[in-house]
Amino acid sequence: MRHEKPSLSATLADNLARQITEGVLRAGDKLPSIREYAEANGCAKNTVISAFDMLTANGLIEPRRGAGFYVASVAKPQQHDEDAPTLDRAMDSVWLMREQLQSKPDFLNLGEGFPPVAWLEETRLDHFHQRVVRTGVASLFRYGSRFGYLPLRQHLQQKLAGYEIEAAPQQIVLTHGANQAMDMVVRYFVRPGDTVLVDDPGYYALFGKLKLSGANIVGVPRAVDGPDIAALEERLKTHRPRLFFTQSVGHNPTATDISAAKAHRVLQLAEAHDLIVVENDALADLKPRSATRISALDQLRRTIYIGSFSKSVSAALRVGFLACDADLASDLADVKMLTHVSSSEYCERTLDAIVGDGHFLRHTNRLQDRLKRATATGVEALTRLGATIFKVSDQSLYLWARLPGHDDSIAFAKEMLGKHVILAPGTIFSAHANIVSPWFRFNVAYLGDPRFSNALAP
Repeated sequence: MRHEKPSLSATLADNLARQITEGVLRAGDKLPSIREYAEANGCAKNTVISAFDMLTANGLIEPRRGAGFYVASVAKPQQHDEDAPTLDRAMDSVWLMREQLQSKPDFLNLGEGFPPVAWLEETRLDHFHQRVVRTGVASLFRYGSRFGYLPLRQHLQQKLAGYEIEAAPQQIVLTHGANQAMDMVVRYFVRPGDTVLVDDPGYYALFGKLKLSGANIVGVPRAVDGPDIAALEERLKTHRPRLFFTQSVGHNPTATDISAAKAHRVLQLAEAHDLIVVENDALADLKPRSATRISALDQLRRTIYIGSFSKSVSAALRVGFLACDADLASDLADVKMLTHVSSSEYCERTLDAIVGDGHFLRHTNRLQDRLKRATATGVEALTRLGATIFKVSDQSLYLWARLPGHDDSIAFAKEMLGKHVILAPGTIFSAHANIVSPWFRFNVAYLGDPRFSNALAP
């Protein structure tokens, strides 16, 4: 099975970054000119320019006008650097978020939450900057609407219609990513001591937000076709919660999709127990439009739909959205205004330029094709290692699997850190962090890397 390779510009950037972090290139060293570097590597000058742009953005090199590029004058990280992975680091949701927010070229991050950068180069933000500045320069100097940039909300109205979800622009609130959308919902509904239902396993960052709010978090076991309905019904009767956070499509971390039968049953229970279902669809652009979504069956009467572009455009752009009943949307827009004043109209205009471009649909189609190939490669790699895969998916960013002989995911993740491999242990994804889990979440894009099997070799 063919392994998806990074772009040449990303490879050049990684090689130079490794030389800098390992001290081969030192602060103040002058790099070869773009022309010299292109000739030495047998590539186009634009490829080198792109690689240098990546390194400049990461603070590793700096341009000097008329003199070329130099290694940036930054101190080499010390062993005790607070962001460095250490064998005794607490394995919690904050730890995993830290690992995902930093770039370590010499580590293989199998727990990575995002697609490789090379997969998203077609939507590079710099390609759209001038267009946004020409058409919306005033947005660089002012706050936007509390609901967010109207043309983008209109584009999202069309996007949701493709999922058979009818939502007017006044039912859509733009946010700083899906995480802010969840935070706004938690702030609006949850008081200390309130019970909130979540997928178990589920999204670790949500658990952190609920803990900060003082909520009583109760997990609903996730099966291969969605929530365990018997467990959901029992918890509704016992705890009388107001909210159930779930992910119907491309579930993080199990890669499962809800069945139509279960989606209907969830809505029946929601109606009977006055429950609001918060449906996180952060991986929508990586999955078929035809996948079953609870919000499509309910038409936002008892559902709040949350979307994101961090997996299909850029996590750095920080634009997401929620869609719900119009009155609730207005209330949530007020929560957003009180806690964050507004979202960034500049970022929203940038995303509007991207999703309104004729190439975006082709980009997501290619992204899904890449994901299908990577998923097959990932399943093949885990099977060779004797792993048990919770649900073999045809197309998913993640696989949820356990490895033979490793029943404590925390202990094994610590061991692998010493071999420069970052894993995402199952305990982090549990609603109750005191359990011992044998499961791991793997990003399929990196499972073909031989460094993992090499690290497992005796």
